[in-house]
Parts: sequence; structure tokens; C-alpha cells
Amino acid sequence: MGLRFVLDPPLTDALRDEIVDLWCTVTNTGGAVGFVGQVTPADVWSTAQVEFAAVDGGRDRLLVGYEGERLVAMLFVTDNNFVLKDHWRILKRVMVHPDRQGLGYGAALVREAERVGREMGLAALHLTVRDGAGVTEFYSRCGYKEVGRLPGALRVAAGDDRDEVLMWLPLR
Repeated sequence: MGLRFVLDPPLTDALRDEIVDLWCTVTNTGGAVGFVGQVTPADVWSTAQVEFAAVDGGRDRLLVGYEGERLVAMLFVTDNNFVLKDHWRILKRVMVHPDRQGLGYGAALVREAERVGREMGLAALHLTVRDGAGVTEFYSRCGYKEVGRLPGALRVAAGDDRDEVLMWLPLR
């Protein structure tokens, strides 16, 4: 079964809960989506609220992927809030449910975000990756190029600082 994508679905309470559940599941299985270690919905909720408010306010976009009626993939297309950067956006919180990984859903999600970016008339998409999470190669295969690193910018634990890898995909 393939994915069905929905851009900017109504952010109902049920969808918000599904997103937070997916976020926890991805984090708790080692995904690098803003948290480290085991989290609960209560841990994720305050960060999620900020993302939801930006979508509700029309500043950011939400792209979700369903397998049947089940939410299995998602990302946020976020605005830079700076006029000189209005021609590109940032992909944040790129997630695929761990039990659906390896089926091409991540690549399909990123391709759909690329399609959305082109439809929005954007010149490029940007994302950051936590070094050591094993996803830099995935994004490279999707056409993203590493354009820089912030050495030790992400402290995932005491004595475990990781580079933040900056990746860029031109759309024009």
C-alpha cells in the first residue's frame, strides 16, 4: 500500500494527538526529531504546540502521509520569517513511523515536499541533520547537498556533542 499525502489538513485535536504520538514513537526508537532518549506526549506537547500555532496561523505548512487512514509520515515546511530568505523554506520534523521505514515512504515524503516547494514557487529547500543519526546519506540520495556543518552544535548528552549538518536542495 502506498502513501496518500495531504497538505495542510485541518489540525483537529485527533490529528494533533496522532502527530504527537508519531513524534514520540520516532524519538523513542532513536529518531533525531528534536528530542533525545525516551519521551512521553507531555514532553513533546509544548514543542508541538509551537509548530501547530505556526501552521494554524498560516505561516508554516504541514504535510502528512497516510497509509490507509493511519498517519505514518509527516513534516513541517517552515517559513524563515525574514524577507531576504522568503524564496526558500526549511523542512523540519521529517518523520516516518519506524514500522514503515524501508518501504520508500521517507523518499516519497521528501519528494512530495519538493513538489510542494516547486508549487509554492520556492528556489530551494533546506534541512538540518544530526550527525551520527545515519540520515545524511539518505538525504544525499534524495538530491540534497551538504553545504555546511556547525561543529558540536547539538548536545545529545554530557560529553556527546554532534555536528549539525546543513543540507540544501535547489528547486530551480
